[in-house]
Amino acid sequence: MARTRVDFPGHDGSTLSGLLEYPASAAKSYALFAHCFSCGKDIAAASRISRALVARGIAVLRFDFTGLGNSDGDFANTNFSSNVEDLIAAAGFLKENYIAPQLLIGHSLGGTAVLAAAGAIESSRAVVTIGAPSAPEHVVKQFGEKREEIEREGSAEVDLGGRSFNIKREFIDDARATQIDEAVKGLRKALLIMHSPLDKTVSIDEAEHLYKGAKHPKSFVSLDKADHLLTDKTDAEYAAATIAAWAGRYINSHDSFEHESTGIESGRVWVGEHNKQFARTVVADEHTWLSDEPTSVGGQELGPDPYEQLLAALGTCTSMTIRMYANRKKIVLDDINVTLKHERRHGDDCEECDEDERKLEVLAREIELTGDLSDAQRERLLEIADRCPVHRTLTGNLKIETRLSK
Repeated sequence: MARTRVDFPGHDGSTLSGLLEYPASAAKSYALFAHCFSCGKDIAAASRISRALVARGIAVLRFDFTGLGNSDGDFANTNFSSNVEDLIAAAGFLKENYIAPQLLIGHSLGGTAVLAAAGAIESSRAVVTIGAPSAPEHVVKQFGEKREEIEREGSAEVDLGGRSFNIKREFIDDARATQIDEAVKGLRKALLIMHSPLDKTVSIDEAEHLYKGAKHPKSFVSLDKADHLLTDKTDAEYAAATIAAWAGRYINSHDSFEHESTGIESGRVWVGEHNKQFARTVVADEHTWLSDEPTSVGGQELGPDPYEQLLAALGTCTSMTIRMYANRKKIVLDDINVTLKHERRHGDDCEECDEDERKLEVLAREIELTGDLSDAQRERLLEIADRCPVHRTLTGNLKIETRLSK
């Protein structure tokens, strides 16, 4: 697992601090995690669920809302609507720099926020709520006796989880005015509602309200014996395992990045920028994939690097050519394995060349042939390998023409 600290502008331009965690190999898809009210991205439930999802191949971005944790801004000037806008900004950051999120996960009020934001995040296909209230006004109950003071005086200091926060009347007004029912009814995305029957902070009745209001596909999973914050590690891991298994029906790694229609002809390849770093979107006919560089040189390993794709072209062509010849000649060839490596060697046959030109590029290819083959057949198949079209292209009189498009 790898992780990257990221910063991006929030709803009011303040810098939001996030943590992007992703698997060592290419991620199947990307998820966006919204933490609970007045919490932060590093709360145990958020970190444990995120890491468990990463272990299952899903990259996760979690961040601090405006005015919380390491994010800039004044918490007193935020409300539920601004949290929703921060989520939309986070999704935009992922789309611009990595891969647009297909999975939205929200814990407690963060769950209510992802329901409100999902409609504006076009890439999202699946939404998960954990211990979420059915309306943002529910959180106002945590203010207790301070609610009257806030409405009377305009603001008050409220103790939440052992920390003091300045809450303004605008927060209550915004929570009261925000309706989630219509957003849930018109979600048009897969919905998974997770809730503990023992949750003392948000009653499971809230989950029932959300479930009844949602349209299919919708699912409910009971987090039996868990508390609201999922403080028990096993509860967080169970939630993550369930989310990953459930989301697999609705998110698709091959569709985890979008590209505009290129209008290119069959047989041509189009390459566009996926982010402003090394990741590139590659389109050929009906096939789309990502190319990237290793993390060691600043990439995110979202796909094979350019040299790996070059080796893949030679390797696949080699294997195809050998198979086609063996089938035509009725040679009993059970299997073919081709292993390739790109090397740079100093050539000894260019004494008069400049130093840079003396570096000989070598594509080392090792072929394993399995089957009841004679020595003569093996030698012949080895000769055929050198006749594959890609091999001939690379070793022939190759010229690359470059021009600017109009």
